[in-house]
Amino acid sequence: MKRLLPAFLAVLLAATGCATATQGGDAGCPADARELPLQSLYGRWEARFDGAPAVAIVQLGRHPEYAGVRGTITRPAADGSARPEVAQLAGDVDDDGALSIDESLDGRAISGVWAGTLQPGSCGREFRGTWRNAADESTHPFVLNKKGGMQGNQ
Repeated sequence: MKRLLPAFLAVLLAATGCATATQGGDAGCPADARELPLQSLYGRWEARFDGAPAVAIVQLGRHPEYAGVRGTITRPAADGSARPEVAQLAGDVDDDGALSIDESLDGRAISGVWAGTLQPGSCGREFRGTWRNAADESTHPFVLNKKGGMQGNQ
C-alpha cells in the first residue's frame, strides 16, 4: 500500500495539472499576449467577423522593419464574384498586451484597425476583439483562430 500511495498522488497531481491547463492556468500557456513569442503569431489564421457568414484567411509573418507582424487578409467577395478582397496587415502586441493590427486595402491608407486580446486557455491560438472599419467607423467583433501546426513552427 505504501508504494501505491506515491503513484496515486502522482496521477492525481498530473490530472489536476491537466484540468488547470484547460482553464488557462498552465505555466506553459501564456495568460497575456505579451508573454507570447512573436513567432507564435506567424502562420495561418482564420478570422470570423460578427455578421459575416464567410471565414477570412489571415497569413502573418515577420515584419521586416520592426518587432511585429506583416501579412494579408483574404476575404471572400461580398458580391458573389469569384475575386476575393485582399488587404495588407501590419501590427504588433502593444504595451497593454493587445494584438493591434492596421489593415490597408491599397497599401497606403488604413482601411481597418484590429484590437484583440489573447483568450485565456487558448495557449496563443485565439484572439477576440473589435475590428473598426475606417470608412464608416463601424465596429465589428472578431475571433481570430490559429490554424495549422504548433505555435512558432510556421
